[in-house]
Amino acid sequence: MKKRGIVFKLFVVTSAVTIGIFALILLAQGLFFDKFYRTVKVHDLEQSMHTFGKQYAEQGDDPVAAARILGQFSNDNRAALAIYDTDLQRRSQDPYFITLQTKDKQVSLLFSSLGTTIGDVPPDLQIGATLKVDGIYMDQKDTIMQPSTLQPQTPNPDQGLTRIEGTITDLVLPQGQELSPFYTNTLVDNAFIAWRNTHPDADIQQLKVDNTVQSEWTDPWSGVTYAMIILPVTGSDGKTNYALSLSSLQPVGEASMLLQRYYLYLAPIIAVILLLLSFLYSRLLSRPLLQLSRTSARMARLDFQPLSNHSLQSKDEFGELSRNLDTLRHNLDAALRKLSETNEALSHEMEEKNRAEQLRKELIANISHELKTPLGIVKGFAEGLQDDVAADKRERYVQLIVTETDRMNALIMDMLQLSRFEVKAVKLKSQSIDIVRHIQALLYSFAPQLESRHLRVVTSGDETLWVNADPRRIDQVLLNLLSNAVRHTHESGTITVDWQVVNDEEVEIAIENEGDPIPAQDLERIWDQFYRAERSRDRKTGGTGLGLAIVKHIFELHESRYEVNNTENGVAFRFTLKQAPIDRETREIDE
Repeated sequence: MKKRGIVFKLFVVTSAVTIGIFALILLAQGLFFDKFYRTVKVHDLEQSMHTFGKQYAEQGDDPVAAARILGQFSNDNRAALAIYDTDLQRRSQDPYFITLQTKDKQVSLLFSSLGTTIGDVPPDLQIGATLKVDGIYMDQKDTIMQPSTLQPQTPNPDQGLTRIEGTITDLVLPQGQELSPFYTNTLVDNAFIAWRNTHPDADIQQLKVDNTVQSEWTDPWSGVTYAMIILPVTGSDGKTNYALSLSSLQPVGEASMLLQRYYLYLAPIIAVILLLLSFLYSRLLSRPLLQLSRTSARMARLDFQPLSNHSLQSKDEFGELSRNLDTLRHNLDAALRKLSETNEALSHEMEEKNRAEQLRKELIANISHELKTPLGIVKGFAEGLQDDVAADKRERYVQLIVTETDRMNALIMDMLQLSRFEVKAVKLKSQSIDIVRHIQALLYSFAPQLESRHLRVVTSGDETLWVNADPRRIDQVLLNLLSNAVRHTHESGTITVDWQVVNDEEVEIAIENEGDPIPAQDLERIWDQFYRAERSRDRKTGGTGLGLAIVKHIFELHESRYEVNNTENGVAFRFTLKQAPIDRETREIDE
């Protein structure tokens, strides 16, 4: 059997699909377009009628509100609308209006659907324009007028008419309709009478049980067919009225037949063009595919040696695929030679995983240790209170329970804060601050502890030094480092705090205390959670073990360089902050 090439297959499939789609379009247009148009037109009109019915029931006795919803319905649906009472007699409705603001009051002009022509309304009326009107007031307050002439040219109004002039503040007028809406409104009664004459009384009864009636009516004079929808609506008096909507159905049948004849003449030309394009498309698409097939066959034989000009130079998806295959060939060749390195990397990965698991176990053990001791103390003193210890001991027991509870609460709050840092939920609120003022304020808060242990603090640096940082977080860092320094400084020892500009962009702060050095093996782990250099985990000299872990995260958010090292006399912590340029006016405001 002869092998069919990809060019032939693509040509046949593409030609069949394109010609089939073209034929289906012609068939669907001839069979369904006219029916589809009528169905959609009637459905949309019926939905709008139901919406109008709800609005009509809510508008009350306000004639302007009634005119607004009638006019907007006619404009939106390009349809005439009439309201009939319970006895099927047409009610007088004004579908359009203009509201004028005169010198002393607001007047609404109502345009009747009967007796008004489109020529009676000046074009291009809009809100803000000035309008002069002759008409008759229709209410006792002289706020509703039946207009007779808009923009009259005579110096005085005709006898019996009143002339007003004002600025248009609101209006609803005919827009976007094929026929004059005033002319269409005169056809509503003719359509309704024709419907009543051609339908039995059963349809009238159907209306009275709250159902919608759909029908079509053809104007005998123009020959235009209209869609007619009637449905019950609730009037302002609570009685049932009937709304009739009349919208023209454009004669699309003739246009559809003309389109079919047009496509009939055009079809052979389109078929030839489609076949030619399908052939060119098939050749264009298959040529790079054949070349890529030969390349992939070489790779299947594990032949990864490069060949000159084997890659496609086009910038489309085929060229990208060819370049990807070339990259794949190079990567596979390198992968075969680096298999041993990959195995070694996997082994290292396993070691890291084991280390992470060990850290997790240590974390759980540390948390258990930190909570077990205070819980035991609290339980012991609580049992003492339960056993009704001597009255002179109760206050001390209660105080110790409160102290241990505060200690556990501080631990839990530190753990919550650390978890927020680890999930990147903390955002900095950086601003220019004087770091010297913050250091001095915190040192002042340690005065009682410094005096009780006879510690001396030595500071050095400029009187002011401005940095760009989050003041709340930096105070947290300084408080932690200073509290560590106070805790670990020998009795009557010295704590040194200095700050200096190290380059044009950074400032360095150093806090050093005289005391025992940190063992070399502990220096790298001093920033870990719950890690303490003292193995005894003395609750008097040690904190929660989370402070430096939190400090580390704050440093990383500030993009600071930080370190801890042993000095001749003790331990020194150093970190950097971004220097903030600040003008003299800003410094005066801050001071």
